[in-house]
Amino acid sequence: MIDPTKTSVMGVVTEALPNTFFRVRLEDGTELLSYLAGKMRMNRIRVLIGDKVKLELDPYGGKGRIIQRM
Repeated sequence: MIDPTKTSVMGVVTEALPNTFFRVRLEDGTELLSYLAGKMRMNRIRVLIGDKVKLELDPYGGKGRIIQRM
Protein backbone atom coordinates (compact mmCIF):
# COMPACT_ATOMS: atom_id res chain seq x y z
CA MET A 1 0.00 0.00 0.00
CA ILE A 2 1.17 3.55 -0.78
CA ASP A 3 2.06 5.67 2.25
CA PRO A 4 0.14 8.98 1.86
CA THR A 5 2.62 10.88 4.06
CA LYS A 6 5.45 10.16 1.63
CA THR A 7 5.45 12.69 -1.19
CA SER A 8 8.07 11.17 -3.48
CA VAL A 9 8.90 7.53 -4.20
CA MET A 10 11.11 5.61 -6.61
CA GLY A 11 9.89 3.22 -9.28
CA VAL A 12 10.65 1.50 -12.59
CA VAL A 13 8.73 2.17 -15.81
CA THR A 14 7.06 -1.03 -17.00
CA GLU A 15 4.84 0.24 -19.84
CA ALA A 16 4.69 3.34 -22.04
CA LEU A 17 1.18 4.54 -22.91
CA PRO A 18 -0.04 7.33 -25.23
CA ASN A 19 0.09 11.04 -24.27
CA THR A 20 3.18 10.65 -22.03
CA PHE A 21 1.42 8.33 -19.58
CA PHE A 22 3.40 5.47 -18.05
CA ARG A 23 2.72 2.47 -15.86
CA VAL A 24 5.29 2.43 -13.06
CA ARG A 25 6.08 -0.36 -10.58
CA LEU A 26 6.94 1.18 -7.22
CA GLU A 27 9.51 -0.16 -4.75
CA ASP A 28 6.80 -1.91 -2.73
CA GLY A 29 5.51 -3.78 -5.81
CA THR A 30 2.35 -1.78 -6.56
CA GLU A 31 1.72 -0.49 -10.08
CA LEU A 32 0.64 3.10 -10.59
CA LEU A 33 -0.48 5.12 -13.60
CA SER A 34 1.82 8.14 -13.96
CA TYR A 35 2.24 11.12 -16.24
CA LEU A 36 5.28 13.19 -17.21
CA ALA A 37 5.83 16.49 -15.40
CA GLY A 38 5.64 19.70 -17.42
CA LYS A 39 9.35 20.57 -17.04
CA MET A 40 10.29 17.14 -18.39
CA ARG A 41 7.98 17.66 -21.38
CA MET A 42 9.39 21.14 -22.01
CA ASN A 43 12.99 19.91 -21.96
CA ARG A 44 12.08 16.81 -23.99
CA ILE A 45 13.45 14.31 -21.47
CA ARG A 46 12.92 10.81 -22.85
CA VAL A 47 11.56 8.14 -20.52
CA LEU A 48 11.78 4.55 -21.72
CA ILE A 49 10.69 1.17 -20.39
CA GLY A 50 13.09 0.02 -17.68
CA ASP A 51 14.11 3.54 -16.58
CA LYS A 52 14.25 4.26 -12.86
CA VAL A 53 12.17 7.33 -12.08
CA LYS A 54 11.26 9.49 -9.10
CA LEU A 55 7.51 10.07 -8.65
CA GLU A 56 5.54 12.65 -6.78
CA LEU A 57 2.34 11.08 -5.47
CA ASP A 58 -1.11 12.63 -5.65
CA PRO A 59 -2.41 12.96 -2.06
CA TYR A 60 -5.83 11.69 -3.17
CA GLY A 61 -4.49 8.39 -4.56
CA GLY A 62 -5.06 9.03 -8.25
CA LYS A 63 -1.95 9.26 -10.39
CA GLY A 64 1.73 9.87 -9.90
CA ARG A 65 3.79 12.57 -11.61
CA ILE A 66 7.24 11.63 -12.93
CA ILE A 67 9.58 14.41 -11.82
CA GLN A 68 13.01 12.90 -12.43
CA ARG A 69 14.68 10.14 -14.42
CA MET A 70 17.61 8.42 -12.73
